[in-house]
Amino acid sequence: MAEIVIHQNKLQPWVERIFIHYGFSEKHAKQAADVLVSADLRGIDSHGVARLSGYLRLIEKQRINPIPDMKILHETPSTASYDADAGIGLVSAPAAMEIAIEKAKNVGSGWVAIQNSNHFGIAAYHAMKALPHDMIGFAVTNASPLVTPALGAERMLGTNPICLAIPALHEPAFVLDMATSAASNGKLEIAERAEKNIPKGWLTQKDGSDSENPSELKNGGMLLTLGSDMDHGSYKGYGLSAVVDILSGVLSGANYGPWVPPFVSFLDPLDNLPGKGIGHFVGAWRIDGFRPAEEFKKHMDQWIQRFRAAKSIQSANPVQIPGDKERLSHAERAWQGIPLVEKVWDDLQNISAQTGIVLAQ
Repeated sequence: MAEIVIHQNKLQPWVERIFIHYGFSEKHAKQAADVLVSADLRGIDSHGVARLSGYLRLIEKQRINPIPDMKILHETPSTASYDADAGIGLVSAPAAMEIAIEKAKNVGSGWVAIQNSNHFGIAAYHAMKALPHDMIGFAVTNASPLVTPALGAERMLGTNPICLAIPALHEPAFVLDMATSAASNGKLEIAERAEKNIPKGWLTQKDGSDSENPSELKNGGMLLTLGSDMDHGSYKGYGLSAVVDILSGVLSGANYGPWVPPFVSFLDPLDNLPGKGIGHFVGAWRIDGFRPAEEFKKHMDQWIQRFRAAKSIQSANPVQIPGDKERLSHAERAWQGIPLVEKVWDDLQNISAQTGIVLAQ
């Protein structure tokens, strides 16, 4: 499938203008655009500008509030509950992370549970905000129920990602950003756009049988948790996903489990919801609360270097640490441009035609 390459210096200002056109403040538009384009730069194409039209449809359906009055509902020196006022998660999660960082500066760690939000893009963006402060960053979110629990035959959980960002001294940071399902929904979308099959173990048909068709989710299929089946540890993926759901939803006052509102605009949220919107949970803790930061980061360098030097089963593919792949993608795409598949480019051109805001290569 053909690809169109566009530089971030052209793409990001255009995305900002689109959000402003839909009612965002300049500050919020800049923040939202930065999260989306950062995903594309890091090679997480499923959570980049490919998602833009989905957000816009939710704004049109009045399920995303473009001018939210976000506020703290309750707090202690190290914790807070935060109401996003139905704002986009691309804005509410970074704002909550700033609160967590300030609390960590004051008392060693900061934790913020966010309710009444929407999809927040890549978790790494939010967790990595802690890195310049010599802090470890943490970010999780629940999501639309597409995943069946271990031994289940019903959609109960989202892909529910977990991210930890840990700074080093001279080496690039360790950044683990992973779905707790066998694969993210975004990977299905990428495979669908590319008209490719997916590996067995990612998805089942609605009767529980294996499927290699990425479109099966639209026919009632279910994503599997990390591990895919009990023999390969699906109960572990289920446990991790459940923890994310509880921290993001139950703790914050957002919805959880099968009640999390769908991302797609053509499906309306269920009635009699137990909470408000989608939930996130972010945090930061100071390294020097445990040992001198420079000493820790020096040992992180050693940890990283030793793991990169580990024997590999393929000489052409050395062992990497979490975050390496995305970091290398960022460096390449920041220089050469961001490749967009033809279907995503066409989608952006449709937005351009509808708004009158031109996007050129």
